[in-house]
Amino acid sequence: MKLYYSPGACSMASHIVMNEIGKPYETERVDTSTKKTATGKDFRAINPKGKVPALEVDGQVLTEGPAILQYVADAAGAEKLAPKAGSFPRARVNEAVTYVSSELHPAFSPLFNPALDDAGKEAARKNVGKKLDWLESVLADGRAFLTGAEFTIADAYAFVVSNWSGHVGVSLDNWPKVKEFVARVAGRPAVQKTLKDEGLIA
Repeated sequence: MKLYYSPGACSMASHIVMNEIGKPYETERVDTSTKKTATGKDFRAINPKGKVPALEVDGQVLTEGPAILQYVADAAGAEKLAPKAGSFPRARVNEAVTYVSSELHPAFSPLFNPALDDAGKEAARKNVGKKLDWLESVLADGRAFLTGAEFTIADAYAFVVSNWSGHVGVSLDNWPKVKEFVARVAGRPAVQKTLKDEGLIA
């Protein structure tokens, strides 16, 4: 099993889950601007979409972060990370993963566009705020993670995307529960290992 990733990108969620599981795996860094991997391969030959993450398994390549998150957890039988298929807890995890994928992640995307003008950035930040409002409401009852007491694949993804806030001028001070959630997840050993593996902390 080999994960193609870019440091700090949404692929970090898959990387975190693989470290949570603790089974052997390989990684290869991708330069998303040149579409070259660390070993000089054309990444588009691996994933024609040209985006991370991509997961190579027994000669096959799986793309799209949510699909990879579910596959990795299911293949390992990690039911705390991804509850049993067909169960309501699994539906709740999928609900949260879908929200991050379809609402929160795209809301941040314009803020990484260097051509976006100030007015566009302000509008994008307001949109991000609306998406963070939902996360804040979910965490308002004091739960540790998005679906309850257990850390799941949804939390890995939500952590990575919410953590982009500091890089794009969005302060989490207005969403104290989200801020606490990000700090809580950041302290997990698997997350610390991932941050080190990706060269984001010493």
